[in-house]
Amino acid sequence: MAGNLPLKIKSIHELLQLRGLPDTKHPLISVLNIGELKKQSKNIDIVVTADFYFIGMSKSTQACLKMKYGQQEYDFDKGVMNFIAPGRVFSFNADQMEALSQSGWLLLLHPDFLWNHPLALKIRQYEFFDYAVNEALFLSDQEEQTISGLFKNIEQEYSTNIDKFSQGIIISLIESLLGYAERFYQRQFITRKITHHGIVSQLEALLEKAFAQETLEDKGIPTVKEISSQLNISPNYLSGLLKTLTGNSTQQHIQEKIIEKAKERLSMTDLSVNEIAFELGFEYPQSFSKLFKTKTNISPLEFRKSSRF
Repeated sequence: MAGNLPLKIKSIHELLQLRGLPDTKHPLISVLNIGELKKQSKNIDIVVTADFYFIGMSKSTQACLKMKYGQQEYDFDKGVMNFIAPGRVFSFNADQMEALSQSGWLLLLHPDFLWNHPLALKIRQYEFFDYAVNEALFLSDQEEQTISGLFKNIEQEYSTNIDKFSQGIIISLIESLLGYAERFYQRQFITRKITHHGIVSQLEALLEKAFAQETLEDKGIPTVKEISSQLNISPNYLSGLLKTLTGNSTQQHIQEKIIEKAKERLSMTDLSVNEIAFELGFEYPQSFSKLFKTKTNISPLEFRKSSRF
């Protein structure tokens, strides 16, 4: 593939043709049994983008296989789910993939299947479609059985005679699949607290460094994207785990740090509000004052007066 440009796949039919698979009984939805896919060993990195959703659950029978989750490595001996939205570029090494002995399911879902249904809009709000591969959803054996059952039910429903009830039933099953995934992600946030608290510690260290006076004056207030990039996780994932652990999103966490530093300067220095605003990376002092009052219910000057009694 010249220049490793993404292979653009416009339809489920086109993907099935490329894999040498029988055409789906419905042009906008298909469920594939991963264990039955033909092996096509190619010692190259394949880069793909498609116009439809991929929702997959796979399990390797090789207990020695390892997978990275954020900064930590985990055994790949449980079910794993991945989610890819339309238009996202993703890649894998075909030779490595075919070397694995895997089982599982893959749902291919074109957005047009959801036309005129609330899920057409709601599906875009599920944050796990923005997760990186190293932030996959790890399933317990019981959770894996639940998810497998939903894949099988979706396949059975569109494989039977299509009638006026079919689309509604299938969409209900897809909503259940996404609902369980959301529940299991929240469980994962809780059960991996040690790892996540480590990420929060790294976040605090990064913010302390970012809020050093010379850094702020040079680079300004760090953005959520910059912070998450330094932590090697996606912005949505970072905000998700922070909400679980602290109740605040990443942006709120950064704002809390701004207020903390502002209070230090207001109570321990004679700098003007404008000078403090510039030191904290604000281009316009009124933006700083507005944020401070929103977060504390009092103005910076009112805080200064109250802190000196």
